[in-house]
Amino acid sequence: MTHINLLPWREEARELQRKAFLGKLLASAVIGAVLVFLWILIAQNQLDNQNSRNSYLKSNIAEMDKKVSEISELKRKKKEMLSRMKVIQDLQGNRSEIVKMFDELVRAVPDGVYLDSLERKGASITISGFSESNSRISNLMRNLDNSYKYENSNLTKVKHDGRLGEQGSVFDLQVEIESPVADKHEGTGD
Repeated sequence: MTHINLLPWREEARELQRKAFLGKLLASAVIGAVLVFLWILIAQNQLDNQNSRNSYLKSNIAEMDKKVSEISELKRKKKEMLSRMKVIQDLQGNRSEIVKMFDELVRAVPDGVYLDSLERKGASITISGFSESNSRISNLMRNLDNSYKYENSNLTKVKHDGRLGEQGSVFDLQVEIESPVADKHEGTGD
């Protein structure tokens, strides 16, 4: 039998296979590196695109926030103006009420009663004064209750005072002012 030595051929075949494998491996590595590089480029491009969108949105949001604050400031100023207009309208509407209030008070005070001070707090008036007798204070309270401007008179203090004689008294009286709205409703009912 003849002996054929296949070892060099096998070694050459293995060497060719190893070179082909290394070539394929190198080609795969190059292709992989190119793909990774392309993927990084695309991702970076998308990131830059998203960052530019974000900065655009931030600038527009800042602009809108500025407009919202301007609108809020305008609303606050409008509210202030409306409250001032209401105060002015109330003052204009109630201008004659003060005159009517004092006129009715003068009509309600009987002879022998002298008023020392008046203090208004909201819808009530505190009256301080002195009188020749307690019956005159009672007349004052009745007159105030019967008037169209005052109601619910309440005597808070009575004390003997001899300035106007033996029956003289010093008093404090609290009375409520009827609201103009109630006057209007009463006026329409007649």
